Amino acid sequence: MNSLSWGKVMGPDVRELLTEGNFAALREVFSEWSPADLAELIQDLDDDLEAVVFRLLPHTLATSVFEYLPHESQEILLQALGKEEVAQIINSISPDDRTALLEELPSEITRQLIQLLTPEKKAVTQSLLAYPENSVGRLMTPHYVSVRSEWTIQEALDHIRKTGKDSETLNLIYVVDAHNHLIDDVRIRKFLLSDPHTKVADLVDGNHTYLEVNEDRESAVKKIQKAGLVALPVKDNHGALVGIVTVDDILEVAEQAATEDIQKIGGTEALDQPYMETPMLEMIKKRAGWLIVLFIGEMFTATAMGFFENELEKAVVLALFVPLIISSGGNSGSQAATLIIRAMALGEITFRDWWRVMRKEFQCGFCLGAILGTIGFIRIALWSVFSNIYGPHSILVATTVGAALIGIVMWGSLMGSMLPILLKRCGADPATSSAPFVATLVDVTGLVIYFSVAYLILHGTLL
Repeated sequence: MNSLSWGKVMGPDVRELLTEGNFAALREVFSEWSPADLAELIQDLDDDLEAVVFRLLPHTLATSVFEYLPHESQEILLQALGKEEVAQIINSISPDDRTALLEELPSEITRQLIQLLTPEKKAVTQSLLAYPENSVGRLMTPHYVSVRSEWTIQEALDHIRKTGKDSETLNLIYVVDAHNHLIDDVRIRKFLLSDPHTKVADLVDGNHTYLEVNEDRESAVKKIQKAGLVALPVKDNHGALVGIVTVDDILEVAEQAATEDIQKIGGTEALDQPYMETPMLEMIKKRAGWLIVLFIGEMFTATAMGFFENELEKAVVLALFVPLIISSGGNSGSQAATLIIRAMALGEITFRDWWRVMRKEFQCGFCLGAILGTIGFIRIALWSVFSNIYGPHSILVATTVGAALIGIVMWGSLMGSMLPILLKRCGADPATSSAPFVATLVDVTGLVIYFSVAYLILHGTLL
């Protein structure tokens, strides 16, 4: 929804009010908007107007809006705002959002912004940035509520009321021992419904899911999906509770991972920035590598056809179906690769399932090949009734195309399904077995299958 349509629904046109300089009316309009809507509005405005609108917002609302903005818009705003305004913003946003912003900025700008933080928040930020890139440590926030197992429920509730104001979430309360070692997580509902004199230890069942501080972010996505919780606790190497990771941060990680996989499946390197923000030279670099590899791979198609030059000279009609044959194999391989890559990303398939996958794709490929082969056979047979384009042995040609399609589609399905599993086993990213790569590989081998089948069926007639 752009600012014009918002204006029609929620008040005067924002751009018109900005042009008129009617800031009082703008403040009144913005007071009725949610932070997410305001963030979307700011992204739709020109760069020079973003800071104008942002300055009109109350401090608390401005902080919430800033956290909803993508990193590119955040960086633009920081450049447009004054030093004191920047200091106010970066000191107010949550530690995990601040860390996410700083790790995206150039190192020199990051150092300058860190100097604007208060001593306490500077220490927290530096400790989070000290964790490895793409680790859970950089994703977590230290704002959570923990209680001691030996406390009573009443003591725990008093502590929650005292310290819970700045917590990222109060859905879960974390139970720790005297050394801050995590014992369990307990829903706030249990505290509210339990007798005030009950011990916290009586609510503990020891059944909880946690993350390691150096753990990869993508494994955190799987754990939080499986646990079905709004947050997961994070422990250091000694078992001490050091922070929590919330579901909103996990969703961002999941979106980034899915985006990278989709880009790789499409036959390109993952983009480091949004499409419209990626410079032209960078875009060419990201796409040229795979295109060169695929182009060189397709050269082997010409080599394969040259190997069967004699067969083509004797039966030129076979060349008519080469595009049909190789595209069918490539399409089936791309389908299988895409399905398997996604299934592996969701944890539905592991290396141990390779035999089941192969058996399933063998059967599926045979059926799909039979369907396409039947259609190809009928098409050639019917066309031969009205034309002599396929010569006197048109039925044998139709049989060749039909049989070849069965073999090629089966081969494409097997290659497309097995290659991602093999790459995963070797420690590589399965998404790099992109659909174009599988299609190119099947194109070359498909020609060999096609002409081998043609030789067996047409030997003694056309060949």
